[in-house]
Amino acid sequence: MIKVSRIQINYLDHITGVTESPRFSWVIDSPFKNCVQLGYQLQIAIDPGFKTIDMDSGMVESDQSAQVVVKNFIPEEGVKYHVRVRVHVTCDGLGEYTTAYGKTAATMLGGLKNPDELKNHFITAEEEKDIPLSKGTYLRKEFTIKKEIQSAIIYSTAFGMYQLHLNGELVSDDQLAPGWTSYGHRVLYQTYDVSHLLNKGANALGAHLGPGWYKGTLSFLRIHHFYGPYTALSLRLDVVYTDGTKESFYSDDSWKGSDSPVVLSELYDGESYDARLEQPGWDAPDFNDDGWRCARFVESTATSIEPQYGSAVKKNEQVSPKLAFVTPKGERVIDFGQNMSALPMITGQGKAGDRVVITCFEVLDKDGNVYTANLRKAAQTVTYTIKDDKSFTFTPHFTFFGFRFIHVSEFPGRADLDNFLAFAVYSEMEQTGFFECSNPDLNQLQSNIQWGMKSNFVSVPTDCPQRDERMGWTGDAQIFGRTAAFNMNTYTFFSNWLRDLAVDQKAVDGGVPHVIPDVLHIYPFKNWLLEQGSHSAAAWSDAAVINPWVLYLAHGDAKILEVQYESMKAWIDFMTDHAEGNIWSYRLQFGDWVALDAEEGSYFGATPTDLISTAYYEYSTRLFSKVANILGRDEDAKRYALLADSIKRTFQETFFNENGDMTAQTQTAHILALHFNLTPEKHLAQTVVGLKHLLDKHDGHLVTGFVGTPYFCHALSSNGCMEEAYDLLLKTDFPSWLYQVKKGATTIWEHWDGIKPDGSMWSPGMNSFNHYAYGAIGEWLYQVVAGLEIDEEKPGYKHTIIEPGIGGGLSWVKCSYVSTYGTVGVHWEVEGKTVSLAVTIPGNTTATIRLSDAREVLEQDGLNFTYQDGAFTTQTGSGTYTFTYLLN
Repeated sequence: MIKVSRIQINYLDHITGVTESPRFSWVIDSPFKNCVQLGYQLQIAIDPGFKTIDMDSGMVESDQSAQVVVKNFIPEEGVKYHVRVRVHVTCDGLGEYTTAYGKTAATMLGGLKNPDELKNHFITAEEEKDIPLSKGTYLRKEFTIKKEIQSAIIYSTAFGMYQLHLNGELVSDDQLAPGWTSYGHRVLYQTYDVSHLLNKGANALGAHLGPGWYKGTLSFLRIHHFYGPYTALSLRLDVVYTDGTKESFYSDDSWKGSDSPVVLSELYDGESYDARLEQPGWDAPDFNDDGWRCARFVESTATSIEPQYGSAVKKNEQVSPKLAFVTPKGERVIDFGQNMSALPMITGQGKAGDRVVITCFEVLDKDGNVYTANLRKAAQTVTYTIKDDKSFTFTPHFTFFGFRFIHVSEFPGRADLDNFLAFAVYSEMEQTGFFECSNPDLNQLQSNIQWGMKSNFVSVPTDCPQRDERMGWTGDAQIFGRTAAFNMNTYTFFSNWLRDLAVDQKAVDGGVPHVIPDVLHIYPFKNWLLEQGSHSAAAWSDAAVINPWVLYLAHGDAKILEVQYESMKAWIDFMTDHAEGNIWSYRLQFGDWVALDAEEGSYFGATPTDLISTAYYEYSTRLFSKVANILGRDEDAKRYALLADSIKRTFQETFFNENGDMTAQTQTAHILALHFNLTPEKHLAQTVVGLKHLLDKHDGHLVTGFVGTPYFCHALSSNGCMEEAYDLLLKTDFPSWLYQVKKGATTIWEHWDGIKPDGSMWSPGMNSFNHYAYGAIGEWLYQVVAGLEIDEEKPGYKHTIIEPGIGGGLSWVKCSYVSTYGTVGVHWEVEGKTVSLAVTIPGNTTATIRLSDAREVLEQDGLNFTYQDGAFTTQTGSGTYTFTYLLN
């Protein structure tokens, strides 16, 4: 029967720290076709049994089942609410029907009314002599509860990273909390329900702190305590008693502090832990802390403290090692079979003073030996000193590593497979995209794309997880954003990062720093690549406009456009202010980064940077005019549409010759002109021929870099060159996506030739083997190969366009996407000239199905296909449908 199968609040099943009117979405499951919502009734209750209702919308006539806002309702501080929904629908074969409420419910916990209060309660266990050190510290406080407890909520954050303990138990499984933000402006606080951990009588709160991003070493510049000199904790515990009274406990200078067994803690270099320094019971009542020093207050370096909504970093997949071996050089190595961002867990037994020393790394060298040169100055090392002869288990606390292999340089006895595990570490995001097909190499490529994303979505979208960098490069995030939005629900992850982008933008007059959070332009330095104060580059800084737009398309949620509107506008205006005659070129431009048509020894591809920057100038301006139109900003919509038209004319006049050829004879120049619709209509066919010629010139291979690669297959397939696009995708020799697969890659590489055909390596100065940017091809797999397209007029899969791209010798493809409305699915099989196509459309949505390669539709499953605009086309509502047709 029909039911509401899932309810989400702000894209989460369970959300904490809510301080504004929440937005509700739900999935309608129906065995009947063409199921349309006519109305909904939403109830909110503190009582999980809903015997007492705190908010009842009544039956609201509306087809809206996504991002529904209940006016005049904001959760109270520290109160947990339960939400349920029933719907009134109409369906084929049933007519109108009202569902029961069922058992599906979502929960939300109200956040702080005045979070900035936490700015007054930062305390530290560190002293002035500790400023240059990177170590762990403990903070603790005992207190007594005298009444019966109804509920207990902790609001906490830190400068540095922290793990919170209560009565000997970890409060949360969060890792690397509070996450990386632009700490000088904003720090996130976490909200934890600890009702189950608090006792009547004696209690003890404890916090373990490490340097993390706040105080530890950051970037290839090796900057220490970039944001502040001390790690610190701020906390408030609210206890509500059964008699209705409330009591609050704060972090203050009555707390005690001590050094922890973590004697070295760095993101890049790893962790050294001396178990002989452990203090059992430090986080429990009745511990003797007489030898501990008094905590002291420190001034807050953040101007704002905000609630964290989802996307906390967690331990995710548990990965077991696959092989233990000795290299030709005699090095003991453990192989996990998967490159990843992870934490190793070590178990063993020795005697007091024995050490375990391991180094995490990505690849073996040409001869099968340990290779760490590409880590640059990142040590990625764990040192554990054993305290006694009992067995031990250890996992580092305040770091993470990018690795597939572990080099065991010290171990009590023989290190083997059963001594190690690894836990993949990345921000919590629901997997939404699933793709598989008949080609095993493409399936491995899809796996590589997904693992590359997981490895680099660690609080912020980093470039790589292993070397001394791991920064939020805007270009990588922009390039990969569309694929990311297919793979996982990135709404909370990217919306948080974009807030930092908007904040850091203000320091550069609307420009956009190369990395977010910005730890480069504001630091006085100069090197071969970046001048002091350098910021704002085409394709990189355009993340300010493109990434919010991608989120809007994926979720149909205009709120992200509203929140980021001024940031988007500031970026367009910055380009306009620095453009000369609509040609935008400002300071350093990365151009088609690491393209293979670069000059020997250069990272900069051959495509002129002013062509790239002007193309992106037009593209972002065009998108922004659409954003303004969606939000009803009519004057801005008109103004920026006219500006985009003007830039387009300038682009055509500047970068096309009178004979119709492009002035830059590079693949990327042609790709941008075609994909961004910058080609003069009369020269469109000529530009397509030009791109095919440049492809043929390299025997069907790409030579593109970061800018051209994401759009290459799109530029081909959308211009009648599906065969060439598939051929490009399926190449297995260098350079190609599948070349990496054939070389044993389990993630995406930074360079097409990270490992060269002869087994030698690219320059170790910049050679990541877990660098997701080129994984942007994933969007083409979902959108063109499978045929799942978003309708820009009804985004968020309220209306889906399904147009399978049969080809490439594939005999079958299965693809699905978990949208806000439910799962959209496509499964096609081809045998000879006959295609079987099954599609699934979720409740309360519609779809257009286009068979552009069909000669005849044999089975229509009750629908009516008509031939229009070069394809057999039909419209349908929700349900599962199966078709059979003949290929041209």
